[in-house]
Amino acid sequence: MLKNDKDIDTEFCHIPMGDGTYHDSNQKGKITRMIILGPGCAVSSKELLNFLHLLELPINIRLTCYGANLNGTPEHVMEAVQKARAIDPSHIFIKFRGFPPGDPRRCRAKRGGAREGFHQIEAEYKLLQDVSYALEHPKHIDITVPEKISVDEFIEVVNSVDAETNKK
Repeated sequence: MLKNDKDIDTEFCHIPMGDGTYHDSNQKGKITRMIILGPGCAVSSKELLNFLHLLELPINIRLTCYGANLNGTPEHVMEAVQKARAIDPSHIFIKFRGFPPGDPRRCRAKRGGAREGFHQIEAEYKLLQDVSYALEHPKHIDITVPEKISVDEFIEVVNSVDAETNKK
């Protein structure tokens, strides 16, 4: 629940639809992506912010404790995302965000407490070290489909298990 419901700007409603673009108000046709720096990332949040500013793309950039939020037209945001990931592909992760930066429905200053989704990011962050390791050390895995057994063979297996169980 919001601290003060009258603080909500009723015209500031940015519900993303389908492809992630907003379909109303001043955010029409724009998208928001979160850049999350995983454990062991070669750059800090501030270095990432400086890098994004030097791209001189017409996007809104918000520095966060986990990385940055980018908001703008899809082509500019995705260009910034691709260039940011190129810095450290196995430690920089991208996530969809359904609300633009500063949206009063998600702003901690207006709501109080942790932003919705923070605990999800916190839980996902704990897994990123393993994901980074897997990206850096890929392994080839063969998946062989197990062969089907006949009904008679299955009955033999069940009977042998039953016999073992009855002995105990």
